Amino acid sequence: MTVTQTDLVPFEEAIDRYEPVMGLEVHVELNTTTKMFCGCPAMFGGEPNTHVCPVCLGLPGSLPVVNEVAVESAMRIGLALNCSIAEVCRFARKNYFYPDMPKNFQISQYDEPIAFDGWTDVELDGETFRVEIERAHMEEDTGKSLHVGGATGRIHGADYSLLDYNRAGIPLIEIVTKPIVVPADKAPGVARAYVQQLRDLVLALGVSDARMDQGSLRADVNLSLRPAGMTAFGTRSETKNVNSFRSVERAVRYEVSRHAGILDAGLAVVQETRHFHEDTGTTSAGREKSDAEDYRYFPEPDLAPVAPSREWVEQLRGTLPEPPATRRRRLQEEWAFSDLEMRDTVGAGALDLVAATVDAGAAPAAARKWWLSELARRANEEDIELAELAITPGQVARIQTLVDEGVVNDKLARQVFDGVLAGEGEPDDVVASRGLAVVSDDSALGEAVDRAIAANPDVAEKIRAGKVQAAGALIGAVMKEMRGQADAARVRELILARLS
Repeated sequence: MTVTQTDLVPFEEAIDRYEPVMGLEVHVELNTTTKMFCGCPAMFGGEPNTHVCPVCLGLPGSLPVVNEVAVESAMRIGLALNCSIAEVCRFARKNYFYPDMPKNFQISQYDEPIAFDGWTDVELDGETFRVEIERAHMEEDTGKSLHVGGATGRIHGADYSLLDYNRAGIPLIEIVTKPIVVPADKAPGVARAYVQQLRDLVLALGVSDARMDQGSLRADVNLSLRPAGMTAFGTRSETKNVNSFRSVERAVRYEVSRHAGILDAGLAVVQETRHFHEDTGTTSAGREKSDAEDYRYFPEPDLAPVAPSREWVEQLRGTLPEPPATRRRRLQEEWAFSDLEMRDTVGAGALDLVAATVDAGAAPAAARKWWLSELARRANEEDIELAELAITPGQVARIQTLVDEGVVNDKLARQVFDGVLAGEGEPDDVVASRGLAVVSDDSALGEAVDRAIAANPDVAEKIRAGKVQAAGALIGAVMKEMRGQADAARVRELILARLS
């Protein structure tokens, strides 16, 4: 059954009667120099089918060789997620037939992953939720299909399809959670917070650039509903390749509403993959989901088992960075943020941006102010993540320095942001080209002050009578005349000097 928009049950109503159960599969492309099983460059982009060889194209007679750095990265991810590292693990062939799968099978891991039985704690709205990790396993990525023609960019309605195998064979780590059951109203936020934390973790480990916009970190969202109070799981759907934090949250919310609509109608949920549509926040059917036996897994005959020594494992354990939760607590103390300020910073996905802005020289409060107010507003208007804005933490820090030095004030700084985001250059270039520098020349300011006093004699008389707070009206008049570019503090000094 296809559920139309009118069949959806509002999320808040759905969670009154049903409990969502989630499972998240996050694919992380590693930043190794070469691919998982061959020497081809593992880089994003390039002319189609130029980063390929007989191995990653699956040509007869070619044999794979395991990338040692990829194995090391997989173990470091597993250790950072509190997983056990297998003493012996092996690769397996996962058989399925896609045009972008040149071998007609994927080299992956099945029942013997390199890392298993882990956990990580995520924070949301001041609460901590433990997400248990089923496994983290190694595999190779597929190629990429480009569907030409049609309105959606998908195969349905396309005139023809092109295949680019540059991505085929790039090392992937797939991190699979155990079923996640949290208070129903928290489920979308916990899903988002978990994926955000994984991104922070792999960036801190230095094993991936975690660019969701380029597909180097993407999430599959598995979700089922069960009547409140029941223990048996419902039938799940799997929304594939969700590529932003916001979309992870929206996918959970939509699927809860969609499943509830089907169950309320007395119908059965189909176990299937779903496509998420960024423009509408909805999903559409893909294919009926296969079970493990449908993939006919069997041990990869061309690769020996991987048996990392315990010495190697402990050596890698010693290279782990500060855990995300510990880092957040440390930064909160260093920045003197309240619990609410830190919670809002993390919730907005701005923690790393604020930290980088502070590292570039801005005060923590100023960095937080710009990212959570001015820049957050612009990201919302463009319907993108904060990190996708066309501005760097270094540029934000430079704009704050211009404010601190009195070159611009806060109001003018917003125009500097306009220019930088519009691609007009660095902050200093924008100030110069737009003529935004604050006017502090006493001659020009004095003339404007005299005109304001002459135009507002009643206000001037109040100031002469000792009501200094009335100076605000004259300061406002001067600022208006000078289009916000006057040095307000100097204007105040000149007014009081003239009227004292």
